[in-house]
Amino acid sequence: MTLRVANCSGFYGDRLSAAREMVEGGPIDVLTGDWLAELTMLILAGNRLKGRPGYAPTFLKQVEQVLGTCLDRGIKIVSNAGGLDPEGCAAAVTDLAARLGLRASVAAVSGDDLTGRDLDLTNADTGEKLDATPLTANAYLGARPIAAALTAGADVVVTGRVTDAALVTGPGIWRYGWRPTDYDALAGSVAAGHIIECGCQATGGNYAFFTEIPDLAHCGFPIAELESDGSSVITKHPGTGGAVTVGTVTAQLLYEIGGPRYLGPDVTAHFDTVTLEQEAPDRVRVSGVRGSPPPHTLKVAVNYLGGYRNTMTLMLTGLDLEEKARVAQEAIWARVPREAFDEVDVSFDPPLLRVTVMSADAQVAGRAFSSAVVETGLASYPGFYGLTPPGNASPYGVYWPVLVPADSVRARVTVDGTPVEVPVAEHSAGGYDGVVAGAPAYSGGATVRAPLGRVAGARSGDKGGNANLGVWVRSADQYGWLAAYLTADRLLELLPQLAGYRLDRYELPNLNAVNFVVHGLLGRGVAASPRLDPQAKALGEELRAQPADIPAEYLT
Repeated sequence: MTLRVANCSGFYGDRLSAAREMVEGGPIDVLTGDWLAELTMLILAGNRLKGRPGYAPTFLKQVEQVLGTCLDRGIKIVSNAGGLDPEGCAAAVTDLAARLGLRASVAAVSGDDLTGRDLDLTNADTGEKLDATPLTANAYLGARPIAAALTAGADVVVTGRVTDAALVTGPGIWRYGWRPTDYDALAGSVAAGHIIECGCQATGGNYAFFTEIPDLAHCGFPIAELESDGSSVITKHPGTGGAVTVGTVTAQLLYEIGGPRYLGPDVTAHFDTVTLEQEAPDRVRVSGVRGSPPPHTLKVAVNYLGGYRNTMTLMLTGLDLEEKARVAQEAIWARVPREAFDEVDVSFDPPLLRVTVMSADAQVAGRAFSSAVVETGLASYPGFYGLTPPGNASPYGVYWPVLVPADSVRARVTVDGTPVEVPVAEHSAGGYDGVVAGAPAYSGGATVRAPLGRVAGARSGDKGGNANLGVWVRSADQYGWLAAYLTADRLLELLPQLAGYRLDRYELPNLNAVNFVVHGLLGRGVAASPRLDPQAKALGEELRAQPADIPAEYLT
C-alpha cells in the first residue's frame, strides 16, 4: 500500500497554515516538515543564548492546529523542528497534547549534538583548520532512528539535526521494512525526500518558467506517494495552486546538490539514474533511482562566532557612477582607516554601493564605521543619500563543515521518555557503481542571440560557503546543445563575476541538466557572507538573463 508523505514546511518561517491545509486537503499518512537550514542552527543557538527555546516554536503552533485530527486519522507527524533541543521540543508537544485533552505518544531523536567533543575541525570543503571554539556542532543523522521511533508507536517524532531526506526515508523504512542494504529502495526514498523537503519549490514555487504556473498565491505543498521499491509519485492536493511537472521536479532535484552522487548516512543516491515521467496532471513519477553504500563518515555542521559586522548602503544615481563610487570610498576610508577592520567587502551593483566591514571589536565595526560613512554626506558625490542609518554592529556566525567517523556517533531515541533501541546498520559492498552517460551529440545549426533563459531553466542555492547552479532544458535534443555549449569556460563568459572561484561541472543527461558548484562564492557561509544575495538564490536567474547563441529551432 502506498505511503503518502506530505510536506508542510520548507524552512523556519514557512506558511503557518500549511499543516492544516495538508491534513484537511486530502488523505495522507505522514506529515513532515523541514525547519533546519544550516543558517537555522545558528539562529537557534542565538535564541538559546538569550534564554529562548533551542527549537522552532512555530512547529508547536502548527501541531496545535492538526494534532487532534492526526490522532483520529492515524497520521504520523515527523519533523526536525527539535533543532538544538529535540527533547525540549518533544516535552512541549506532550504538554500541548495534555492541554488539548489529547493523548499522544511523542518521540525525541537526539545524539546529533557533538558540541564539546574532541573533533577534528578540518574544514571538509577547504582543508583549513579551525582554531575557534564551536558554538554548535551537530552531525547529520540518518533515517533509522526515526523508523525506530515510529515502530515503537510514536505518533509524533521530533528530531534534531538529521538529513532533510531522512524525514521521508524514515517513514519508508518503518512502513516497508527496508534493510540497510536495500540501497535502491533507500535511494529512491532519498530522491523523494529531496524533492519535497523544500515545500512549494516542488510545486512551482521559485520556478524559472513561473509564468506557466497557475495560482502561485495559493501554491499547494507537495506529497510523495512512496512505494515499497522506493519509487514515488510527486503530487499535491487537488484544488490547490501551483503545478507538479517534470520541470518543477527537475528544478528541485538540482537544488543544493553537488555531483550526481548524493551522499547520505543511509545510502548514496545516484541522481544520474533518476527517471521522471509526467504520469498525469500534477503527478510526476520518480523511478529507477540506484543506490550504493553510504560513506564511512558523517557531516557535522559546526557554527562559531566570527565577530561583528556592519553594512552601509549608498545610492548612486545620474552620471559618472563609477567615479562617484570611487569618491564615496575615498571619503569613507579618509575618516576610518580600511586597515582598522579584519575584513572589508565593497560591492557596486549600480545604483547600490554596499560597504561591509567585519571586526572582532564590536565598537570598531559599529558606530565608528557607520557614523564615519554618514559624516561624508555633505562632502561626497552629488546626489548622495544612504539607505541605511548609522547603527551598531551585529554579531555574525560562521558555518564550518567537518567530517567524523560514522561509527563514532550514536543516535538516541526516547518515546514518552522511555529509551528505544536503534539497531546499528550493517552495510555491505555492492550497489550501483555505474558511470554517468555522456550527452547526446549536437550537430550544430543556425543560432540566434537571445537570453539563455528563453530555453533553459535554472535553480541555484547555497551549501555552506559554496553555491550550486543547476541548469536544465526540456528535451534530450536540447540537452545535446546545452552540454556542448555551457562549459565551465562559457559560464565564466556569461557570469564574469565568478572568475577566480573554483568551478566543478557535472552532467546529468537523465535530467537534461548540468550542475555547477562554485566553491567559496559565499565566503564563510550564509551568516558571514557580505553578498546582497548571501544564499545565491538569484544566481540562476542572473545566468538566464545573459545573451547566448541558441539554436534558432529551439526558439520557434
